[in-house]
Amino acid sequence: MKITKSLNLPSYITFEPLEKIITLFQNRQVAVLVDENTKRDCYPILDKVFENAKLSKPLLIEIPSGETNKTLETCTHIWYELTQNHFDRNSILLNLGGGVIGDMGGFCASTYKRGIDFIQIPTTLLSQVDASVGGKLGIDFNGFKNHIGLFQIPSKVWIHTPFLNTLPQNEIRSGFAEVIKHTLIADKKAWQNLLQNNILSKNNFENQSNVNNQNDFWDKIVAHSVALKAQITEADPTEKGLRKILNFGHTIGHAIESYFIEENKKDNNTKPVFLHGEAIALGMIAESYFSAFLCKNSNQKFISPTDFEEIKNYIFIIFKDVIIDFRKIIQDENILQEITKWAKQDKKNAQNIILTCALQEIGKATFDIPISESQILECLRQI
Repeated sequence: MKITKSLNLPSYITFEPLEKIITLFQNRQVAVLVDENTKRDCYPILDKVFENAKLSKPLLIEIPSGETNKTLETCTHIWYELTQNHFDRNSILLNLGGGVIGDMGGFCASTYKRGIDFIQIPTTLLSQVDASVGGKLGIDFNGFKNHIGLFQIPSKVWIHTPFLNTLPQNEIRSGFAEVIKHTLIADKKAWQNLLQNNILSKNNFENQSNVNNQNDFWDKIVAHSVALKAQITEADPTEKGLRKILNFGHTIGHAIESYFIEENKKDNNTKPVFLHGEAIALGMIAESYFSAFLCKNSNQKFISPTDFEEIKNYIFIIFKDVIIDFRKIIQDENILQEITKWAKQDKKNAQNIILTCALQEIGKATFDIPISESQILECLRQI
């Protein structure tokens, strides 16, 4: 792809035609991890690649879709299938799916027989721009997101943007939240471009044909976002410092997401569940408010109230229905209190202090900023 030549992409990330992936399979056992959605919509494309190359069909391992299945029990099923089919340490696992498939598949591959190679083939916008880049792998535990995991760079991340054509509108929009995040923390010019880009207006997001079948457009969006994240993760591979800025929107966003996932389990799937990107969009509004109004540090400056309004208004254009639904739900003060409790278990915390990210200016962020429970409540009310 021409656009990648001008971007600083790591060698393990490629936009090459999917057909070239077979060069990595010589004399190796191959398994493909899917859920019911990617088995139906995406696996036939990969299966055709194997068929055209006259390769044996790979072992297909299917797991249920969704964050609620990102558990140790599901990992046990994956390890069982690899073991029953006598996969050795020279074998390779292809993770064909979104963030859940990539996180969990990579985790299972990295721990099976002390580690086998794996390739991320992200099929959602969220996983293409964020989850598959940087080597974070893991599973949820007792309701806490990504509580168990490790860092391991995949053999390859193979990005094929035509897979985005299989997604519903809300999944495209969910992934776009991470694109927004990358510009807010690292690229002011790209943020300005987003503000001016008509294809991402409210009307276009509501029209499925306008967000799908735009492969050239998405190639550029994905490649640029991947380059931004890769630059940060390569500077800090294990999240000891700079990489923490990628958690902007996630302290409060993860608390929102985790609360509703667990409540939905208790009530037999009758409660609303926000997609990851939807929760992060809410979290970015909240943490932008924190940056503009509640951050007090004499050695640092933070975004202005005007910047906050610009961020909030742009996110509202794209996530209007999500924000309106959330505002209705949190009229119940008990729910606000419960969401705040989830933030106390965030991985970024230290010595029982809740830590978050803050925007110093649009395109620049900082990390390890203490935020109190009362401040989280105030931020939630400003969404």
